Amino acid sequence: MSAYSPDDAARDLLVILDRAPKGAIGGDWHATTLQAGHSSRTGGYRDRQGQHVEEASIRDLDIIDDVIERLAEGGGEPFNAVSITWTKARLPFGRGTVAVETRFDAALVPRGPDDPIFEAAATARRRFWTDRGATDVRIVADRGQANGYGQTTWFGPHRRALIVRQPGGTLLATDGLSTPWAGITERENGVECELVFSDWGDGDPSPEAVDLWAGVLIGIGDLVADGYRVRRDVETHGAILFCRLGPECLPMTRMILSLDGRAIDGLPFGSAALLRATPVAEDEVADGDPEEPWAATAARKALRRRGAGSD
Repeated sequence: MSAYSPDDAARDLLVILDRAPKGAIGGDWHATTLQAGHSSRTGGYRDRQGQHVEEASIRDLDIIDDVIERLAEGGGEPFNAVSITWTKARLPFGRGTVAVETRFDAALVPRGPDDPIFEAAATARRRFWTDRGATDVRIVADRGQANGYGQTTWFGPHRRALIVRQPGGTLLATDGLSTPWAGITERENGVECELVFSDWGDGDPSPEAVDLWAGVLIGIGDLVADGYRVRRDVETHGAILFCRLGPECLPMTRMILSLDGRAIDGLPFGSAALLRATPVAEDEVADGDPEEPWAATAARKALRRRGAGSD
């Protein structure tokens, strides 16, 4: 039995694509096969001006997914991307033409756990911090908790908190939120931020205080990773009242995230902003508007009263 070929796919597609909506003279579709649990399909019909023409039912075009699956199972050359072009017949009642092209695009291959891009990101962050002080890893939740694609809770193979001892005092920093996504191919530095914490009060922090807030910072990093666009919201509002804190943090009950003013450069896909994590007591944000997104005004006022921001 012969393999299912692109010519076979074109023949099967023509029957459906020739049922084009009124005004359509051509069509283009681009699809990817399943990569780390994700596939895609874009495109559609177009008119003489090149504008999209809405089809009456997109269900008919599910045949595109069917023929791609048959091609993948057909024993031909490996591929992960498909382009389909339909052209309307020149004569009334004639048959149009369909062309199907398959190709292997290495850029679509999901990042595995040993992709060098992950360590490149870690090196850029570590260079940033060692230029500012001595660093030490306090809490590590790394590859031992990763899945088959190297994903941790932060969707990359690094989930750590760093201690940075610098002339201005000791701070904590997350180390991994800006690691590029594992298991997929998006050209993004993770959630495109890292968190810093230095609100120790007077004097140097005790080892117990470092352990406490390093754990808190890791937990807040988990929430930031789940939120994904937290950096955008902080940049939009200037500061946000992000989450509640556990009883071990009393009298502090809430955590504010605000712009630190610095960014880590040299990451694989650009820079990552630093967001400052500031714990506050309940009465510091008691006058906030509960209907306002992220209680941003209350967060900015609390920081202004502390001399750490402006309204």
